[in-house]
Amino acid sequence: MNKLSFNLKAFIKESVDVLLNPKSYFSKMKTTGGVAEPLTKALIYGALAGIIGFLWYKADLGSTILLGKAHGFMTIIWFMVIAIVVLFVGGLLLMFISALCKGSNDYEANVRVTAAVMVLMPFSVLLGFVGDLNVIAGVIVSLAINIFSLYIIYFGLTETLKANPTTAKIVIIVLILLTALLMIIGIGTKKSVNNLNKNFKEIMENVKKD
Repeated sequence: MNKLSFNLKAFIKESVDVLLNPKSYFSKMKTTGGVAEPLTKALIYGALAGIIGFLWYKADLGSTILLGKAHGFMTIIWFMVIAIVVLFVGGLLLMFISALCKGSNDYEANVRVTAAVMVLMPFSVLLGFVGDLNVIAGVIVSLAINIFSLYIIYFGLTETLKANPTTAKIVIIVLILLTALLMIIGIGTKKSVNNLNKNFKEIMENVKKD
């Protein structure tokens, strides 16, 4: 009977390899062995993101995005829940992209690639406060993280899932352009909302004076 074990040293090494040498990492990554391993990775990345989010909340440097008023220990729990959803839903989305690029449509393999890419989750939260300081800077940081995640996904597609490199490159470029477009639209929307809020406050102040 196989025992479920966790090798912290191996986990750290794999995380570093994904960030620094994704092509080499994905060319050697296992695609079988059950979902326990990728699930454990996702939960750890989620927990780390939650801890960072909680620290930012306590330091009043940013909000815990998507968590409403959750704070303290619940912040960590919620990020872990989000990590599980991202893992399994992301695996489905990646499987669709992989199939589009004539790569593997094996769900476990796609989940494993997704888990590896989730190494960026803590970094995303770590730099999340930038958007609270400056909208443009926040968008630039967010865009950089998203582009880097797509860069990693490209190697996951071509090296692990054996997708067609040319097709995968086209898909990744399209996704980068769409991400940039959505963020530009987001900047305009946020500025418009801020202007409306500012105008509303001015109107309310004038009403009180009258």
